[in-house]
Amino acid sequence: MLNMWADGELKGLCEAFIKETQGLLTWSWDEPLVAVLAQFSVNDRDKVLGSLGPFMGAKWDESEIEKAPEIVRQLAQDMGGLRSGQLLFTTDAGKNVFIFGAWWPWQDDQTISLRVGPHWTELSDSESDDLMASFKACFGL
Repeated sequence: MLNMWADGELKGLCEAFIKETQGLLTWSWDEPLVAVLAQFSVNDRDKVLGSLGPFMGAKWDESEIEKAPEIVRQLAQDMGGLRSGQLLFTTDAGKNVFIFGAWWPWQDDQTISLRVGPHWTELSDSESDDLMASFKACFGL
């Protein structure tokens, strides 16, 4: 299960996304969502969205989330659900470990938050600890 990260599939995707958004996004750690967090200007919206497509592959908004796989619907619910303008991206959610991206525009209409994190099923505590340490290191945290 963890092999997807260790073998480089998800790590490679994260590294490519980080490289694509270098100088555009600055990452910090968001403990409540167990994810990395970048806040950026709406002026960079199209650049960041353009980088997310090849990285994630799947995207849901509030009108489409009910069509998502159960694990993605549950993830959205765990984050408080999707509201107008919010998006949830994922890599292949059919795998035991996948990456999500939560796109949250602020009410000030000037800022967008992007949280990116791993989501998994069936990992032991030590496997999930190793995954999180590797994920954070990939983002320089």
